Amino acid sequence: MGERRQSRELALKVLYQMEHTKGDADSALQIFEDNFEAPARQRGYAERLVRGIAQHRAEIDQAIETASRRWKLSRMPQVDRNILRVAAYEMIFSQGQVPPKVAINEAVELAKRYGSEESPGFINGVLDSLYASRQADGPAPGQD
Repeated sequence: MGERRQSRELALKVLYQMEHTKGDADSALQIFEDNFEAPARQRGYAERLVRGIAQHRAEIDQAIETASRRWKLSRMPQVDRNILRVAAYEMIFSQGQVPPKVAINEAVELAKRYGSEESPGFINGVLDSLYASRQADGPAPGQD
C-alpha cells in the first residue's frame, strides 16, 4: 500500500475521532500521535489533510451536499462522510497535486476497506458528481 493511501487512512481515523470527541484538529492529531506510531512522511501528509479539511470544512461540506443531491451530510454514515471530505479536499484544494480521478479512486478504496457494502458505490457516485460539476465550472484557481 502506498504512503499516500496510508496517510489518507490516518487522516480518516483522525477525522472520525474528531467527530466523536468534538475536538479540534490540533488536539485530535496530538492524541493520535501520542497513541499510534506512523512514519513521518505518512504522518505529515495526514496532518496536512486533517488541518486542510478543518480549515475548509464548510466549503467542503457544501460541495459534498450539493454533489450528493438527496443526501444531507448529517444523514451520511460517519465513515462515508469523512472519506468524502478527504477526497473533496484533495479535489478542490490540492492545486493539481492530486488528480481528481486519483482522489476518487483512493476514496473508493478506503470505502471498500472501512465502509459498508454500499459505501464504494455511494462515494463513487457523489465524487463523480462533484468532479463533473467542477469540470463544468472550469478549473479552480491554480489548476490551469
